[in-house]
Amino acid sequence: MSTSTPAPVTASRDGTSRTRIIFASFIGTAIEFYDFYVYATAAALVIGPVFFPHSSPAAQALSAFVTFGIAFIARPIGAFLFGHFGDRIGRKATLVASLLVMGGSTTLIGFVPGYDSIGDLAPILLCVLRFGQGIGLGGEWGGAALLATENAPAGKRGWFGMFPQLGPSIGFLASNGLFFGLALGLSDADFKSWGWRVPFIVSAVLVGLGLYVRMKIAETPAFQAAIDRHERVKVPVAELLGRHLWPTLQGALAMVVCYTLFYISTVFSLSYGVSALHMSRQSFLGLLCIAVVFMAIATPISAIASDRFGRRPVLVVGCIAAIASGFTMLPLLGSGDPVQVALFLIIELFLMGATFAPMGALLPELFPTNVRYTGAGVAYNLGGILGASVAPYIAQLLANRGGLSWVGGYVSVAALISLIGVLTMRETRSDDLMRNS
Repeated sequence: MSTSTPAPVTASRDGTSRTRIIFASFIGTAIEFYDFYVYATAAALVIGPVFFPHSSPAAQALSAFVTFGIAFIARPIGAFLFGHFGDRIGRKATLVASLLVMGGSTTLIGFVPGYDSIGDLAPILLCVLRFGQGIGLGGEWGGAALLATENAPAGKRGWFGMFPQLGPSIGFLASNGLFFGLALGLSDADFKSWGWRVPFIVSAVLVGLGLYVRMKIAETPAFQAAIDRHERVKVPVAELLGRHLWPTLQGALAMVVCYTLFYISTVFSLSYGVSALHMSRQSFLGLLCIAVVFMAIATPISAIASDRFGRRPVLVVGCIAAIASGFTMLPLLGSGDPVQVALFLIIELFLMGATFAPMGALLPELFPTNVRYTGAGVAYNLGGILGASVAPYIAQLLANRGGLSWVGGYVSVAALISLIGVLTMRETRSDDLMRNS
């Protein structure tokens, strides 16, 4: 395997500037994760009563978290599907298609009638559209990461790969900020009746912006070189599973800590804070908006460190810190004191940003060009199944049976799994992304 450093890339072949490339990779993930977080917040606040009204509050929460998990099952399917076309046809067209699928599904959720209007058809339609969200997001991240890293200059892949990783912070702020504003401006009855639908419908406007930006970009140099050398494979997933299964599993394990930190500290903690700690919805959403700023701050710091010291050292430190953070859940979150709750959320989301940032470069570096879209996307989304799909559900069960200390232990175990995955990896910082073997 070659370890030579790629030549600097100042622009794509049609003159697309680095600024436009960076913005296209960032804006897509910001919009996609806005869509995804809109559902996550709604699942914690209102999906249960609207679509599963005849159960107990605890059963409603569990049912809402089950629908939340459906999209994570769909995401690897989306990674295989869009990865195939991304490695066969190109990064640009595939990124446009993934954005359309994700945005269309999100917008339609805003129009699905509740259980009181159409009965059992309501949760069925919700699950179908939630599956569509997962398919779209499954194809999004890998392409955005490749758009950034395959255009990166020498020694800056971690920095360029950071921009799609920064998108989730902005998407979360937009989603939570909109919910926060609605919570302040509407009564509980209006919010549950129609207000929760507004963030889903707003997604249509954001998708239009993302499509405009992405239609202006060109193909990446690495993929264009693969076309010129006739190096594309007919069935990328077969090549991936036949020759690159181990890096795929390593990447999936490394991602577990990112997902667990995020969804435990947002979806589960929001639900727990409102229902068990009796904090107001507005105050907890406000605390999350503050905490996610620290996630955004950690992202460029960690990316720069990964370019300087390597991906593995940064991730090892982050995973060890995340293991320790699990022990803070009971004393901080369990206190119910807004200051201590905010401190817990800041710790978890800062560590999420620190462990998430290097992934934008690391996962693409694990694979050759002809299977890179498929490989990076599948590893990323398999990690989602392990770290996020059932995380809020399991956390709710653990909290019901053993309290917050059990949930904190769950966070520590997830971080330990990622630490093991990272320790088995080779360092990839100096690998040549032009390689095809």
